[in-house]
Amino acid sequence: MEKPSKIAKPKGKLGVLLPGIGAVSTTFMAGVELVRKGKAQPVGSLTQLGTIRLGKRTDGRSPLIKKLVPLAELDDLVFGGWDLFKDNAYEAAAHAGVLSKEDLGKVKPFLSKIKPMKAAFDKEYVKKLDGDYVKKGKNKYELALQLKADIETFRKTNRVSRLVTCWCGSTEVFIKPEDVHSTPEKFIEGMKKNHPAIAPSMLYAWACVTSGVPFANGAPNLTVDIPAIQQLALEHNVAICGKDFKTGQTLMKTILAPGFKARMLGLEGWYSTNILGNRDGEVLDDPGSFKTKEESKLGALEYILQPQLYPQLYGKIHHKVRINYYPPRGDNKEGWDNIDIFGWLNYPMQIKVDFLCRDSILAAPIVLDLVLFMDLAQRAGFRGIQEWLSFYFKSPMTRPELYPEHDLFIQSMKLKNTLRWMVGEELITHLGQEYYD
Repeated sequence: MEKPSKIAKPKGKLGVLLPGIGAVSTTFMAGVELVRKGKAQPVGSLTQLGTIRLGKRTDGRSPLIKKLVPLAELDDLVFGGWDLFKDNAYEAAAHAGVLSKEDLGKVKPFLSKIKPMKAAFDKEYVKKLDGDYVKKGKNKYELALQLKADIETFRKTNRVSRLVTCWCGSTEVFIKPEDVHSTPEKFIEGMKKNHPAIAPSMLYAWACVTSGVPFANGAPNLTVDIPAIQQLALEHNVAICGKDFKTGQTLMKTILAPGFKARMLGLEGWYSTNILGNRDGEVLDDPGSFKTKEESKLGALEYILQPQLYPQLYGKIHHKVRINYYPPRGDNKEGWDNIDIFGWLNYPMQIKVDFLCRDSILAAPIVLDLVLFMDLAQRAGFRGIQEWLSFYFKSPMTRPELYPEHDLFIQSMKLKNTLRWMVGEELITHLGQEYYD
């Protein structure tokens, strides 16, 4: 990737397209509006609250990230999206039950105006959901063309100068890469023949990328993580990233596991279980969708701990992940972890983590950051996979020959160094010897 000679300024309105007007997307949109009205703080958002050190520690230069790089202003965001239910964003938010009636009341007029476009949906890929606000077409290619038409209609109607899409829809059934995913030509032919390995999320990805719209994938679905879409992203000069928002339990794993490895503490087993009762929990109650999520959640530990390098410490890990649908809990997910570690002379120890989190509250600022950073990447001329945004994902996308970085602290350094590099600032290595010369 070439260093940008110049980053285009964020002129005009930025359209934000969200496949899936559910708990995450409505919490995100409501939160942005509350912040714009001065009624809330954007807690959890690196783009809004984060600072970045420049130069030496003795220089005292730590501006806000949004002052260092030209990000779009919150006031310039315009929202839209698709859903298989006809409810407007206020009705969807009320049904999701994430935000209080008081907070929703403050943004009811705003949310009520955001009405979804019909979804490209197929129950075969999300078996626990069944909506009737869906597109009809003779094949998947026709549905994808309808999505492209939606994008252009939204662009013209709302007079936006740029667009970004962030997938906030449900987890689809587990799909392995197949030959139909290998090239753009085979993918188009597969859409025309209704190939079963082409899921609805891939239709959105194809429609967006071929329309010049950056695409971030917040679910563990393949979606943009296939050669056909990645090639199209390069051809159309479009940024893509994914996959699966890193919010609750996996966030904790990518914080704790690097600590164990840094101190050379051994790990015998890690048992993780979750209970949640929102739409996400209902969808994951289906074994096919759970398999997709399980693959995403299991990968982090192996990449962080590198058992091939430390077989005596991490060569025989028993790693289990369970997700249980429990409606009374709603969006307030509980992630419980039992961690069996061992130390000096192989003496065993245990760590227990009980994270009573709010799934959509943790995801909403991720959506905001991805929207703003993907727009920045697009204006900087970046294209294809944006590995520097791995910080936000459970299963970060990379080139096929690279292993992904899951360590949250390495991911954070990668993100901030990319921002420094973009504007010509010195990269921070944390060596520090210059202070003692």
